[in-house]
Amino acid sequence: MPLSEHEQRMLEQMERALYAEDPKFATALEGSGLRTYTRRRVYQAVAGFLVGIALLMAGMVAQQVWLSVVGFLVMLGCAVLAVTGWRKALKPGEQQAAGAGPQAARRQQRQKRSMMDRIDERWQRRRDEQQGGQ
Repeated sequence: MPLSEHEQRMLEQMERALYAEDPKFATALEGSGLRTYTRRRVYQAVAGFLVGIALLMAGMVAQQVWLSVVGFLVMLGCAVLAVTGWRKALKPGEQQAAGAGPQAARRQQRQKRSMMDRIDERWQRRRDEQQGGQ
């Protein structure tokens, strides 16, 4: 559920007060830890994928089917981890696109909110018309 305009203003005021009171603590709480963890997980998955390729090739050279199968399974598992980690890292609320500033994100959020407001308004109008017509 998105925050109302009043709640967003209150949150911004609290953030400004926190930065004014203790900027070092506020910087530590900015939330880059999740992105760093996710990025590290993606890098580990890519490294694991390369290890899986090496195992697959080694199994083919040594003519050991089981080693090739293990290599393929490692590759598959690491590919899944990389893709899910990449999707988490690119969520719009957590990470903005390059070149998009905070104003662009707020503008987009306002547009979404206004669209939802219009939908709610239409829905309410239809309900009122149906109740008034009965």
